[in-house]
Amino acid sequence: MARAGRKTAVEWLIFAVLLTGVVLTCGPFAWMLGTSIKPDAEVFQFPPTLLTGDPKLDNYSEIFSAIPFGRAFLNSMIVCIAITLAQLIVCSMAAYAFACLEFRGREALFLIYLAALMVPPQVTIIPNFILVRTLGWIDTYQGLILPFAFSSFGTFLLRQYFKTIPRELIEAARIDGAKHWQIYLFIVMPLSRAALGALAIFAFVSQWNNFLWPLIATTRVEMQTVTVALSTLQGQYNTDWPLLMTGSVLAVAPVIAVFILGNRSFIAGLTAGGFGGR
Repeated sequence: MARAGRKTAVEWLIFAVLLTGVVLTCGPFAWMLGTSIKPDAEVFQFPPTLLTGDPKLDNYSEIFSAIPFGRAFLNSMIVCIAITLAQLIVCSMAAYAFACLEFRGREALFLIYLAALMVPPQVTIIPNFILVRTLGWIDTYQGLILPFAFSSFGTFLLRQYFKTIPRELIEAARIDGAKHWQIYLFIVMPLSRAALGALAIFAFVSQWNNFLWPLIATTRVEMQTVTVALSTLQGQYNTDWPLLMTGSVLAVAPVIAVFILGNRSFIAGLTAGGFGGR
């Protein structure tokens, strides 16, 4: 009985810790959703309330007239989808070369790729901006997309996953006369759907939340992304918090949808050899 009592106490302790984590994680989202439908007078009400008795659903229509939210949302979707597809193609090709091809200096070159992971992205903003400005790509989709069309992390992730694919399959394909592009397209890529799904989620979420680069690479309102458009709601002396939270709720919806749709691929890609390899 004493052992059963200790086991029950441990289970309740674990449950309390997990419940605390859930509250700390989901609490801000619940507060954001609640604030998005509050009247202005209730935002700073004390004591604060999570829900309001007089919901203001007009915020979800006003956000589209207060700022060009629809165009910003479309820009973010175009940019994020294009970057995700570009990273899947470019990173998978580079990863195939590092994992399946034999050439002199392969490991040394891969270490250089790994070293790029230690460089903060803020360091490359000025060189990227100078290059984009020189090419005349300010306020263009290519200026927002191409600097992020490649990812060192994506190459590392896929390379480690490709290393787990049995070499016998690749060697058998070579004996049958398959070219490298055939092995890449018809053997390696179909077997790596989980890792590709994980990389797609990483790329989409990272670029959807990107603020600094769209801020400096766009000057016209028509080219702003969601993160930049929402920042215009926050003024120096006054901020429309219900409207800002409304835009944040709409902005986080695609991220949640991506995680729901790709949850299995995301977990499988990270657990089935995504960070393993030899």
